[in-house]
Amino acid sequence: MKTSLDCIPCFLRQALDVARLSTADASVHERILRDVLQWAGGMNLDQPPPLLAQRIHRRLRELTGMEDPYRAAKNRHNALALKMLPRLRAEIASASDPLIMAVRLSIAGNIIDMGVNGGFTETDLRRSLDEALTEPFSGDTDGFHRSVAQAANILYLADNAGEIGFDRLLIEQLPAESVTVAVRGAPVINDATMADALALGLQEIAEVIDNGSDAPGTVLADCSREFNRHFDEADLILAKGQGNFETLSDENRNIYFLLKAKCPVIASHIGLPMGTHILKRVRSSG
Repeated sequence: MKTSLDCIPCFLRQALDVARLSTADASVHERILRDVLQWAGGMNLDQPPPLLAQRIHRRLRELTGMEDPYRAAKNRHNALALKMLPRLRAEIASASDPLIMAVRLSIAGNIIDMGVNGGFTETDLRRSLDEALTEPFSGDTDGFHRSVAQAANILYLADNAGEIGFDRLLIEQLPAESVTVAVRGAPVINDATMADALALGLQEIAEVIDNGSDAPGTVLADCSREFNRHFDEADLILAKGQGNFETLSDENRNIYFLLKAKCPVIASHIGLPMGTHILKRVRSSG
């Protein structure tokens, strides 16, 4: 998926968010934003947005000296998710279709995305979860059931910290021996890394690996050999979030994308209204 002109204001907002996380000095904010503006003039828009975001955030880490500017926010989101899990597990257990209820709650958790919404709040998350069954939904739930039942090797591509707590609810509905969970290889925006997976206890229910990359998506050429082996061997891939969709939607693999259409670029590309909860399959021809 190519980068849209509408992505550029989002990149600049992310740069300003990181600048403000690093210092209260407005002159530093201006210097960082001017640096990113100058860099943005040479962007190759034929590349997917997460590849450009990767390079911008590498530069932001250099400018601020902060290895993980969003660490405090990620810790808060992880703690919030842990607090909510018992109630949500009870909702899943009482649902007529626990697997699809877990899918809906996992997608609702995709609201935790500081790349799209730097002002995300706990109220936003609670509203998203409360409305998980009433929000517009697009997806073949019967096909998803069949795909999960037939899969011997499932690779689950995580997205954001905090959100992975709600991914855990879905992973708990999958065959435990079949699932490998992959997180980012290094910090970028509020994407989940190994530290976040361990904080949510994902290692208790599945094998957990990192992909070796600091892109806020899955750029296969930038990922580790181990991750690519898992990717090649998986007969079903579950990919959370917009960044994974932007980088993998053209791959010829058996992938289900689980995301909330949070920006007009993604909504237009998929052809669905903003806010839609999406369970979208890309079918392998192999």
